[in-house]
Amino acid sequence: MSREVATVAGQLDAATSHISAARGLERREARLEARVLAAHVWRVDAAWLIAHDTDPLTDEKIAAFQSLLSRRLEGVPVAYLVGSREFYGRPFQVTPDVLIPRPETELLVERALQRIPPDRPMDVLDLGTGSGCIAITLALERPLARVTAVDRSAAALAIAQRNADILNAHVEFLTSDWFAGVAGRRFDLIVSNPPYIPAADPHLARGDVRFEPPTALAAGTDGLDDLRKLISTACAHLKPGGTLLLEHGYDQANAVQALLRMNGFRDPQSWPDLAGILRVSGGELSE
Repeated sequence: MSREVATVAGQLDAATSHISAARGLERREARLEARVLAAHVWRVDAAWLIAHDTDPLTDEKIAAFQSLLSRRLEGVPVAYLVGSREFYGRPFQVTPDVLIPRPETELLVERALQRIPPDRPMDVLDLGTGSGCIAITLALERPLARVTAVDRSAAALAIAQRNADILNAHVEFLTSDWFAGVAGRRFDLIVSNPPYIPAADPHLARGDVRFEPPTALAAGTDGLDDLRKLISTACAHLKPGGTLLLEHGYDQANAVQALLRMNGFRDPQSWPDLAGILRVSGGELSE
């Protein structure tokens, strides 16, 4: 290995080129991934990488970085390699047992926060919580809210509870297949980012999603199976005038609005994410 590659800068430059070529990323994005991997494996921060770019590296540090880089080149998501992903400005631990938090889901949180008053209690339910990023963020942003989060995966709930403990969030976590574990309870607000990708969608066999839990992604031939179930059963778990907010696919807003109308939700609306895609829909239950 050349002297150049044996330095911090050399390793990052080489890794950037490999990631860019293997993952089809622009060099800026590939460089960011290389820095994240290096900072994690060398247990340093971004500032250290810049300040020490000409430092030589030991064989052990090079080998550790190359091992992690190889897994990324195989397609393993960066979030799983480093064990965390930022969401709404906070770090959340993740493993292959949970879906990786995505920026577009922050729209669901923002719409929910507009409906949770900061000065009085409200009962909130997060269905299919996964890493807990939605429920925990709502609990931290609205401390008076009584937030319950459910998931049918015990492994996912263990991660969500760990995140709540680390971030000091008060959330009630329950093992439940959708509403099964909250029978007889009603909430002011229900939120969910359910599976919504068609089972035969070719994207499920590409990129990072290949490594994420399939049950958190796919939902029937048209991707609407879980959305249909949630919308049709949510009424029994909402207080009069309560709100249901759902994340969905890029082309499902009209279908979700129609389902909301059919099930007694008045004036359903959809909202765009930062890319301009209608990503979240919801409505209020008629009183």
